[in-house]
Amino acid sequence: MSAGRWMLGLERAWDAARFRRAGSRIPADFRIKCYGGHGGVEGVVVRGRVVDDPPPSEAAEGEGVGAAARRMVRHFVTDELPGVPLRITVGDAAVDAVTDEDGYFVARLRPDPKTLESPWTRGTVELAGDYRGLVGDHRTTVEVRVPAGEAKFGVISDIDDTILETGVQRVGRMVRQTLTGSALTRTPFPGAPELYRDLAARANPVFYISSSPWNLYAFLDAFVRHRDFPRGPLLLRDLLGGAGGRETKTGRIDEVLALHPDLPFVLLGDSGEHDPETYADTVRRHPGRILAVYIREVRLDPHDGRVESVWSSMGDDVPLVLVADSEAVRRHATGLGLL
Repeated sequence: MSAGRWMLGLERAWDAARFRRAGSRIPADFRIKCYGGHGGVEGVVVRGRVVDDPPPSEAAEGEGVGAAARRMVRHFVTDELPGVPLRITVGDAAVDAVTDEDGYFVARLRPDPKTLESPWTRGTVELAGDYRGLVGDHRTTVEVRVPAGEAKFGVISDIDDTILETGVQRVGRMVRQTLTGSALTRTPFPGAPELYRDLAARANPVFYISSSPWNLYAFLDAFVRHRDFPRGPLLLRDLLGGAGGRETKTGRIDEVLALHPDLPFVLLGDSGEHDPETYADTVRRHPGRILAVYIREVRLDPHDGRVESVWSSMGDDVPLVLVADSEAVRRHATGLGLL
């Protein structure tokens, strides 16, 4: 048995024991967490999670390392609620959903496009039936990104080591920064917020697609807002995955391209992990949809040849550019007329 499957089995056993202990106890801190959504004429996708946890504290200027570490741990120590009946409404469409064994839900809707507003449409997610004795109105707002007709292209970007300095290849440093930093103290790469705002140009949608776990959603959303990146859906994945395995970045990219068929896209990532392979595969499988691919160079050994070998078989139809910094992206994108 692989380490991942062993950890997944351990998590399942722990969750089952915890749920048996809870029995029919009324959740004291029932909370619907919405991870936002996106869509348009081809439909809308909304994601979220239901937990029995109080909201975590927000980062504060000048707080100590201990406070930041406790907040981050709270993101991972969750009391998720399976089997919760929900109703999701966006525009004139509504669907029912039930949370899975980890408390997650995904809803796919087909509202009339005339009932969607750009750049954001507000919908609701609410408790839709009896659940462990809960009473009263339990609902929350979900924001759905709906690109306007004047959008010229979309942007799909990785997060770690693409906009947020993480050091994924230095595991100890990465863990230390993740545990002890906050949305106020973590730093973007120089020039990245300005570059992304210019690419967005007020109308072009930006999608942040990462292998980071959903547990970090609140932190990453706060980071994007605090550092003044253009707002956009954050599409992450379950920490350990479910019975069908962990959701892939490729699947998330395919979802975005399918729900926004009229938009070509610019892809931005880094050379530290698998973005070159993932993006090269996207270019092959979606001909005519990708305008350019930019990969930030963050390898410990830039001469290992890995990125170059991945792209050596690609044609010249789509620019595949390895860049040192945000300014290099800006120069090249300006030459293409993207800026």
